[in-house]
Amino acid sequence: MSDSDGTVARHELGEFLRSRRERLSPEDVGLPPTGRRRTPGLRREEVAVLASVGVTWYTWLEQGRQINVSAQVLTAISRALKLDAAEAAYVRNLAGLPPVASDVPVCDPSLLIAVQPVLDKLDPYPACVQTPFFDIVAYNRAYRLLFADVDLLPAADRNCAVQFFTDPKWRDYYLDPDLVAARMVAKLRAEVGAAGDRDMPVVVERLREESAEFARLWDQRDVLLDRYEVKQLNSPIVGQLDLNFVSTIIPDTNHRMTVMTPADGGTTQRLEELSFGGREDAELVASRSASVDS
Repeated sequence: MSDSDGTVARHELGEFLRSRRERLSPEDVGLPPTGRRRTPGLRREEVAVLASVGVTWYTWLEQGRQINVSAQVLTAISRALKLDAAEAAYVRNLAGLPPVASDVPVCDPSLLIAVQPVLDKLDPYPACVQTPFFDIVAYNRAYRLLFADVDLLPAADRNCAVQFFTDPKWRDYYLDPDLVAARMVAKLRAEVGAAGDRDMPVVVERLREESAEFARLWDQRDVLLDRYEVKQLNSPIVGQLDLNFVSTIIPDTNHRMTVMTPADGGTTQRLEELSFGGREDAELVASRSASVDS
């Protein structure tokens, strides 16, 4: 890591710890209340006491100074600030503990060719393969009918986060877009920390410029590990879909395959309708929309 890279990482580590400190109250960590405070959250000296470290040393850590941070001390600070697993992993990676995971192999194009038949066999369940930063690198017909034909998009736009934060139609697919937005940004930040690459991904820099919502959520510094979720989507063709989002890492890669399975019988039926009749219905909807616009 170069000196400039280390400076950026130390600054982000300090800012993240400060943001987590400010969200806690004395009562949250078992300390007696002290009345109104000029600034929100715990004081630095309170965190230092809880983590059994020096106040000056902890202050320097938040200020991004070049100091040695051991795994044991960082664990103590994480516990003092009540960080969850995703947050604790994020600070460990920012501190270079454990060794960065940037040597995880990327996906070989030949492997994607081998994965495509698997995706196709999952029809009528939408499925795709994404990079850690949400680039869509493979998908099946059901995914295309539900969202879009990704191959028709410019290469730089073939990304779930880019589509969600820049294309209102993509956002409208979700019945709770605000929750989806917050979780997507938190997962992206966690992936940035886990990658160990101190250069900010292009997608993050782009969205901070193009989306005020993304910039606001990014500055909150929330992190979230990928996990099983049930999401409610709205297809303009078949209506509401309650879908289990089940993800797995493809072996020997850092790519993730996500399969969307029905969470109820009604969704099962609507996915079948979308798969077998979606192409014709989509063309009909498009032609009607063009007629209205003309």
